[in-house]
Amino acid sequence: MNNLKRITKTIELKNYGIDSKKINYQLSPEDLHDITIQKGMGVEVDSGALAVNTGEFTGRSPKDRFIVKDDITKDEVWWSDINLEFDPDQFDKLYDKVVNYLNDKELFVRDCYACADENYRLNIRVINEYSWSNMFAYNMFLRPTEKDLEDFSPEWTVISAPGFKANPEVDGTRAHNFAILNFTRKIALIGGTGYTGEIKKGIFSALNFILPVMKNTLPMHCSANVGKDGDTAIFFGLSGTGKTTLSADPDRRLIGDDEHGWTNENTVFNFEGGCYAKVINLSREGEPEIYDSIKPGAILENVIIKDGEVDFKDKSITQNTRVSYPIYHIDNIQPGSVGEKPKNIFFLTADAFGVLPPISKLTPGQAAFHFISGYTAKVAGTEAGVTEPIPSFSACFGAPFMPLHPARYGEMLSKKMREAGVKVWLINTGWTGGPYGTGNRMKLKFTRAMITAALEGQLSDVEYRTHEIFNIAMPKSCPNVPSDVLNPRETWADKEAYDLKAKSLAKSFIDNFKKFESYADEEILNGAPNA
Repeated sequence: MNNLKRITKTIELKNYGIDSKKINYQLSPEDLHDITIQKGMGVEVDSGALAVNTGEFTGRSPKDRFIVKDDITKDEVWWSDINLEFDPDQFDKLYDKVVNYLNDKELFVRDCYACADENYRLNIRVINEYSWSNMFAYNMFLRPTEKDLEDFSPEWTVISAPGFKANPEVDGTRAHNFAILNFTRKIALIGGTGYTGEIKKGIFSALNFILPVMKNTLPMHCSANVGKDGDTAIFFGLSGTGKTTLSADPDRRLIGDDEHGWTNENTVFNFEGGCYAKVINLSREGEPEIYDSIKPGAILENVIIKDGEVDFKDKSITQNTRVSYPIYHIDNIQPGSVGEKPKNIFFLTADAFGVLPPISKLTPGQAAFHFISGYTAKVAGTEAGVTEPIPSFSACFGAPFMPLHPARYGEMLSKKMREAGVKVWLINTGWTGGPYGTGNRMKLKFTRAMITAALEGQLSDVEYRTHEIFNIAMPKSCPNVPSDVLNPRETWADKEAYDLKAKSLAKSFIDNFKKFESYADEEILNGAPNA
């Protein structure tokens, strides 16, 4: 991508209050790649991918995410320390300041859409200050054809202005950066941060309101793939639990790696047109599908480059190093990004305490309890001040993106699981043989073998034992997995230490769930571990 062949289609943005004289519309990723390098905002690495630095922010800033409190949202949104309210008049004033700032800038505009199922499609216009942000939008959203663009009418607009810094005292924000959703004006307004994840998560958050409230469809923070027989598997999990890695299976077709909807017609569709994968410690041996997707058209974020090569082990900028790429960079994808007949659901957790089994089967009540809990663990180095493992709960495995009360999503999931007869599994991709610092991370090949066995029905006829504290069913055997790995207590040298740690983690689950108890029925409450 060295020869810049810049073809700028014409478009005006006066209806947004933007009167910029330099508007680049629907540029190709090749053009955006080259513009980014010419502007000195990125470099090309040896694979041909683009590498950029997102600046001050290398991850989302959940404390700076707001929702405008208006007639649409005031009685629907679960207002909390996650869903922070923003005044409509304050939004209008801040919006005007942002567009005035953009009037003097060269802008990059892209029309695209979310939701692969045409019945749920959401047309989007993305307006970017930076060329590589617009290339990210090309990668991550679904790409309309030239024919689609002839009568394309955007319903939602994303405006991203990383160089604009708010004045909190005047603008009503907490800091100089912000990401604000306005459901009346149908705008996601982002400023003060170059982290591209805010763009995709802004639309994800909007869909997490639109789909359940207006279209009776469950939105899910999950990956999904399809087997040879058409069976769909869904993988829920927070960042770092293996959601992207485990769904990229050479024997199954990928629907998508992060955001999906589950319809009343019992189909599952991808919201997106690309993948946004972590690349810390990435290797071709461990994650070949992701590794081989890093080629021209991909964007690496905040990686360290040495003589043109990426050092995937170097976390000196951030542990949250990322790559975005269009889904077609993966060979084995599901045509149309829609799957049918969900048969298995996997809840992924990276338990740094080494307590939870590597695989266990959940009852419907336990499934609802663990879904609403959304457990994983933070380990040393992931955040400032974290020196030992800390339990981390994110309702529905995606609380920062869920505008409604978690129980509403939980009820929808429980209903769909029952109707579809889905099997639900809890997978611990975290530690075994002891907690973080003592034990070892579960081997990826074992996790893959357990998931494969579950998908192929090989765990249907084996014997199970019940975990004494969490009450979940653990298989006594699994093909291609040593039996002593399957019972976490047996992997610890000090059994009493295991029991104490398990009871401590169980108490964390119970304490966390207290805020949901009044919304949960008896079956869900019975899905909790022993106190």
